[in-house]
Amino acid sequence: MYIPGWQQIIRILLFTIVSLSLTSCLTYYQKNIDFQNKFEAGQIEEAEKLLSKIKEKHLRKTLIIQKLNYGVITSLLGKYEESNRLFEDAYFIGEDYQRNYANEAGSFLLNPNFVVYKPESHELMMIHYFKALNYLKLGQNNEALVEARRMNIKLQQFADKYTSDKKLKEDAFAHNLMGIIYQANGDYNNAFIAYRNAYNVYQNEYSSFFGLTAPDQLKYDLLNAASKTGLGEEVASYEKQFGYKFKAVDNKGKGEAVLFWNDGLGPVKDQWAIDFVLVRGQGGMFFFQNQELGLSFPFFISDSDYQSQGFGDLNVFRVAFPKFVERPLAFTGATLNVNGTSNTLQLGQDVNKIAFKSLKDRMVTEMAKSLLRFATKKALEYQIRKQNQNVGALVGVFTALTENADTRNWQTLPHSVFYTRVSLPEGTHNATLQTNGQGGNKTTNLTLDVKTGRTSFYTYNSLEYLK
Repeated sequence: MYIPGWQQIIRILLFTIVSLSLTSCLTYYQKNIDFQNKFEAGQIEEAEKLLSKIKEKHLRKTLIIQKLNYGVITSLLGKYEESNRLFEDAYFIGEDYQRNYANEAGSFLLNPNFVVYKPESHELMMIHYFKALNYLKLGQNNEALVEARRMNIKLQQFADKYTSDKKLKEDAFAHNLMGIIYQANGDYNNAFIAYRNAYNVYQNEYSSFFGLTAPDQLKYDLLNAASKTGLGEEVASYEKQFGYKFKAVDNKGKGEAVLFWNDGLGPVKDQWAIDFVLVRGQGGMFFFQNQELGLSFPFFISDSDYQSQGFGDLNVFRVAFPKFVERPLAFTGATLNVNGTSNTLQLGQDVNKIAFKSLKDRMVTEMAKSLLRFATKKALEYQIRKQNQNVGALVGVFTALTENADTRNWQTLPHSVFYTRVSLPEGTHNATLQTNGQGGNKTTNLTLDVKTGRTSFYTYNSLEYLK
């Protein structure tokens, strides 16, 4: 069996170092800047062409992101069935995610980008949101209802993994979406239950974690569903909580239109670094500490390993971790004007804040893994230095270049989701959507087709954000 000599190893390392130096500082967003520029500019067909040029066999580690981006693109182009097939592919990739132990081992020598991308919890939940919208556009309300349920079930599964009391256990928007769909189906009993669940989660968990309370539209829908179901006591109770008397809208001969506004773009991942000091304790215990941030991670290292593997040479070192960077909203409010009435869109889901919380909930685990990865690479470097000083030095450079956090994420998600409901006579209605914020004021013409006794669903997407 051929075993390369030190000269051959040096040449391989030099080539690898030069290659890494050209890309190691780039985030996933920067590596895909051409696609991002087209998408953010609203050039959706051009963005689709860029995606179509990438062969799936070259995307083994990021195939799920490709599917998710493609799902968004095709939905924006009105290809709802194709979009749902792509999202379902992504769903199964996420469900079937299994750790490849060879890749996991390799990640300790390189960085987390070496392994197949494991989606954030909120990303897996948002698959069902997009699928639900697609089904609603196709008039398949029951299928949309299934997706709304799956959205909340997914969150409950993730909540079971964390022991912290400060975890998000229910998805208020998923319950709200279920209520909207039940109401569209004329099932006011289940609509009331879903709206009530949504209201409770908004007022408890969402208000605490995200500063987001129940939308006024939800309050009205909750009262309306209670009234339709004959729950007089509940109507009186909620009227007292909301501070106003419920007045039903006369929908005789009318239908309804529900508009979802996917506003802005969700956060992108970058990386940040923390300096740690290795402090020796007793009985083989060591602590990676950062006193400024109040961080301390215990590790067990035997006395023999402490000396033989070079841990004694580790004093102060820097380790990279992922972080989210917000893409601030260009538009923070919107009004739908139709038939002489103005309807303010209400914030239903803050995807941006949920993303930040998702990463925060697992940051302790992320830090522990990163520290172990760094220590493993430094120990390897020390062992090689004992055999060949030059190769060991190159391994040290290699270690520094590969000390990167995983900056991959689904970057075509909306920042926030707003919505409103309007009651209109049957027919085709010309409407305008006025959006406003630091990005200025913008007016967009919309056409709403309404049928008596039916609910039509529409979406509008603002891809702008403050740069």
